[in-house]
Amino acid sequence: MAASSQNFPWLESLKTARKTNLVQDGKRKVHYTFPDHTEMVEEYSVSSGELLVRKFKKRNTIGKEGRWEYEVGEELLQGNSQSEHIMESRSNPIIARKDTLKAFQWRIRNLPYPIEVYSVNINDDKTNIIVKTTNKK
Repeated sequence: MAASSQNFPWLESLKTARKTNLVQDGKRKVHYTFPDHTEMVEEYSVSSGELLVRKFKKRNTIGKEGRWEYEVGEELLQGNSQSEHIMESRSNPIIARKDTLKAFQWRIRNLPYPIEVYSVNINDDKTNIIVKTTNKK
């Protein structure tokens, strides 16, 4: 049974998007530009074919470009010259999603204590993952 564009509008928008592809630093980078000027970039590992990054950038209502929003992977923190306001500390934990062929992974960076101090649980509804420390605060 053939898939129709009516049932899969995302597939149709991918087909109509302008695409650019390049290989650089061991990564295949695919840049999509959709008719509404939304951009999507995907980065794949050349050796394993694994998706490393997927990020979107949309224009606001007056046409100004927004910031990259990461769906998969994590933003490499470099000097943030765009921020003029108060922002969170770079030493705070950072959570990033990483999808592989065999599993969905959530990675936590910048944990301030040794790994033995943390416990990971799933709530009773099985909708939340809870990461706690055993430190007495």
